[in-house]
Amino acid sequence: MYAVLPLLLSTVAHADQQKVWAAGAYSFSDEEGGFRITGASGKGTHDDPLVITEELESATPVTLTIRTTKPIKAFDPSGDFANGIMYMRIVALNNSGQPWVEFEFELQETLGQPSVFGDGLSFDQRNKSPDNIVSDRYTHFDRNFEPYDKLLFKDGKVDPLKTVQFEFLMTDYTPRWTFYLVQDPRIPSS
Repeated sequence: MYAVLPLLLSTVAHADQQKVWAAGAYSFSDEEGGFRITGASGKGTHDDPLVITEELESATPVTLTIRTTKPIKAFDPSGDFANGIMYMRIVALNNSGQPWVEFEFELQETLGQPSVFGDGLSFDQRNKSPDNIVSDRYTHFDRNFEPYDKLLFKDGKVDPLKTVQFEFLMTDYTPRWTFYLVQDPRIPSS
């Protein structure tokens, strides 16, 4: 019996570990739970965006943890450094059993706290007419800034077991080693 106990404990510890996915100058983790990353690629440039594929098993908010894994070199165009400019593509599988009628992203420098103007983190806030915010399932978007940074995709629907693709630019003019992207799929109200 005592010989089995260490084996059981190591199995439980292994099952609780979250995979960290590296792409470009960053790593991506689903360590906060509620969803599963299934892939990551790209450098984060306009021509080679960071592509995160994931599966959401509920219609509740989940948090993607993003960490810098390479040196910070502001505005470097190569994609080999954390440069404060990240072109993103999120491909999400709706495995929640509910249709999603909206989908909101929120950037947070500190987990659980809204992003503020001084942290430099935003969905390309300086660009008043962005042409790089698109989705294959939602036709419109709204950006809301201060005291938070939110991007809401609306006027569309993602049925269960279908995927949706989002593209947007995240900017961090005071680059941090760790920050968060909260993802909130919205279901129809009764």
